[in-house]
Amino acid sequence: MALTEPATLVLTALVGQPHHGYALIAQVEELSEGRTRLSVGTLYGLLDRLSSEGLIALDREERHAGRTRRYYRLTDDGAAALDAEAQRLAHLARAASARLRAARAV
Repeated sequence: MALTEPATLVLTALVGQPHHGYALIAQVEELSEGRTRLSVGTLYGLLDRLSSEGLIALDREERHAGRTRRYYRLTDDGAAALDAEAQRLAHLARAASARLRAARAV
């Protein structure tokens, strides 16, 4: 199953440590070099979907400035899905590059 770019970026952001929603928004923007900016509504819809698919899980909740922050972590299934997506994208990039090199050689 191919992941969407925002899902791939969220899973990538969660590699190594849990993050809360606003940190994920910042991480996604940084990882995409500003190309992907998630709204809060889009992010939480995506988090719900990734959670229901078992790719992420709630790590903990903390109170901060009177609000509850939910921290999410990558699951083993999420890491496997991210690895598969990275391999899929790398394969596509290699195929595209090979075709371009072949077309230039003609």
